[in-house]
Amino acid sequence: MRHTRLAAAALAAAVLGGCANMDERQRGTAGGAAIGAVSGAVISSATGGKAGTGALIGGALGAVAGNVWSRHMEDKRRAMEQATQGTGVEVTRTADNQLKLDVPSDISFATNSAAVEPRLRPVLDAFANGLNNNPSPTVVRVVGHTDNTGSDAINDPLSLRRAESVRGYLADRGVRADRIEVAGRGSREPLMSNDTPENRAKNRRVEIFLREPQQGSGG
Repeated sequence: MRHTRLAAAALAAAVLGGCANMDERQRGTAGGAAIGAVSGAVISSATGGKAGTGALIGGALGAVAGNVWSRHMEDKRRAMEQATQGTGVEVTRTADNQLKLDVPSDISFATNSAAVEPRLRPVLDAFANGLNNNPSPTVVRVVGHTDNTGSDAINDPLSLRRAESVRGYLADRGVRADRIEVAGRGSREPLMSNDTPENRAKNRRVEIFLREPQQGSGG
């Protein structure tokens, strides 16, 4: 049993060691395969089967589970990175395999305003074009945030209006409104402490999430 675990662990290490030069989708597949191989080998050996066979089966199943970040999502990530280059928008992949755009306050909304700033429009145009040009169904979630200046009675509806403004802008460019979820978090989820004007500015932001329909929502 101990030798089985060591062999499976060596296999996993070899697979994961080759991940450095892979893209996000390939790393997900390889990581899932490695974890599946270890699990399959250990379970197979413990139940009297052949460890090698168990590793192969577990690796195959793990590869499928690990590849939840599809080629479509990887293409979207790369396209948005190019479209937002130099704007201050951060494009990332979340832990639950959503594409996330962090839009800072200096290009999104003026203080106490829910009107989309001109500098945000090209980013949203590129985002809308990417959605409209790909038939694969995806769901958009827009989450608005504020700093802690003012009361919740002011900040909660303001953050929601900002998210709704983004939804309206995308809908005007052909994205179906029923594909776009909105939420307002007010000042409850700050990125920074609200102790300086600079930090408060970072907390006034919009987050845009893109996910495939089978995934849970985030934000």
